[in-house]
Amino acid sequence: MKALIVALALIIGPAPALAHKVIAGVFAAGSTIEGEIGFSNGDMAAEAQVLVLGPDGAELGQAITDADGFFTFVPTQPIAHLFRADLGAGHLAEVTMPADEVAAILGFAPTKSAEVAETAPPSAALSNAERQAIAEAVRNEIRPLRREIAAYKEHTGLQTILGGIGYIAGLFGLGFYLAARRKLAG
Repeated sequence: MKALIVALALIIGPAPALAHKVIAGVFAAGSTIEGEIGFSNGDMAAEAQVLVLGPDGAELGQAITDADGFFTFVPTQPIAHLFRADLGAGHLAEVTMPADEVAAILGFAPTKSAEVAETAPPSAALSNAERQAIAEAVRNEIRPLRREIAAYKEHTGLQTILGGIGYIAGLFGLGFYLAARRKLAG
C-alpha cells in the first residue's frame, strides 16, 4: 500500500507553485503622480505604504494605496522620484518617474512655439476644471486595461513556452508509439 502511494505521488508530481510578480507603474495625472501596485495574478496591493524617495535616497513623502492598489502623490521638486512599497513575503515594488516627467508635471516643460500655439486644437479652449474632469474620466477607463495588459504579459511568458515544448514532446512520443506498433504488427 505504501509503495502504491509513493508511486502515485511520483506520477502526479508536486503541485505547481503559484508564482506571481509584483507590478508597479506611475504616470502623470494632472498636477499629481498617480501609481498602481499589485501582483501579476490580478491581486492589488490594498492599504500598502509607499515611500517616495529622491535620487539621493532622501524621503520626499509617503502615500497609501487604496483598495484597488492605486495611490497619488503631489510632487514638489523637479527631480526623479522612486516609489517603493514592501508588500511582504519578499515582494518589493519599485518604480521610478524620471526627473523630466516630474518637471513637466510641475510646469517646467518647454514652452510651445508660436506656430504650435496658433494651430492648437479646440480643446485648448477648455477650462482647467474641464480638462481635469476629462483626464479623470480617461484615467478611470484606462485602469482596468492596464491590469489586463499586465496579466496578459505574465501569462504569455515562461509558462506558455514550457507548455509548447511539452506539447511538441507529446507529439513525438505519440509518433514513436505509433511507429513501434506498426513495426510489431508488420
